[in-house]
Amino acid sequence: MATPLAVRTEGLTKSYGSVLALDGVNLRVHPGEVFGYLGPNGSGKSTTLRLLMGLLRPSSGTAEVLGLDAWSSAADVHRGVGYVPGELSLYDRLTGHQHVTYIGHLRGNTDDKAAVMIADRLDLDLDKTARTLSKGNRQKLALVLALMSGPELLILDEPTGGLDPLVQREFHAILREHTTSGGTVLLSSHVLSEVQQVADRVGVLREGTLIAVESLHELRQKSLHHVTAEFADPVQESDFRRIDGIRDLAIDDRSLTCSAPQSALDSLIRAAARYTVVDFACAEADLEETFMAFYGIGAGDAA
Repeated sequence: MATPLAVRTEGLTKSYGSVLALDGVNLRVHPGEVFGYLGPNGSGKSTTLRLLMGLLRPSSGTAEVLGLDAWSSAADVHRGVGYVPGELSLYDRLTGHQHVTYIGHLRGNTDDKAAVMIADRLDLDLDKTARTLSKGNRQKLALVLALMSGPELLILDEPTGGLDPLVQREFHAILREHTTSGGTVLLSSHVLSEVQQVADRVGVLREGTLIAVESLHELRQKSLHHVTAEFADPVQESDFRRIDGIRDLAIDDRSLTCSAPQSALDSLIRAAARYTVVDFACAEADLEETFMAFYGIGAGDAA
């Protein structure tokens, strides 16, 4: 019998009155992968994750988690999922240890060794009450509670908010260990540079619509490169304009600047070689800029 997808949605749609928050999303997350779910704030990422957790009922379409219907089998879904919501809800008067004990009883696991180990790795003091914790430490506690039972699937909504870079690095290491041992991660973020460190594939959500799904390898093949060149003699713009994929081409007598995907670099170099090249520089753009260029995410959407 085939292993079910960790997450599968078909035409998943959610409306709030006349407001369409999510529009026909078809999503597949495979067992053992880290799937980065990207989009600007307000794009529908949190709505998707709440639907997957059975906290919202879809207006139409279906959502399955670990082979179970997310709405009708929500209680069973929760047993196999570690969830960190975008808006945390902790018990202010309880210490971290008391949170661990409470959640452990709910999940039928009273051994707190895993929670203590994860807290140590994230540099979290479990003896403090939630009300005394900073934003970053509250986030750490939420991560401990999600991770401590070794769930089959982690659904994490903007999980690194408030974490310092060293803790983020340790958290990413924990995620890699989770997938190495057979677990799966669905990680939402509005910052591509964060997701690219751990994700195997990424999906881009914009205004409630899933506009792209790419592997990180495929995306890097599309990566933009910024090119500048100086020539001994004036060059003709028409020699370069016809190159497929070239962007932002500007020629000023003997100088050229442009952006081009990796797939266009060979043609660009061949065109430049028709002239006497005095200087040539090519620098790869960051992955976020590549996404913005290929999928129409404007500067106002970027974090």
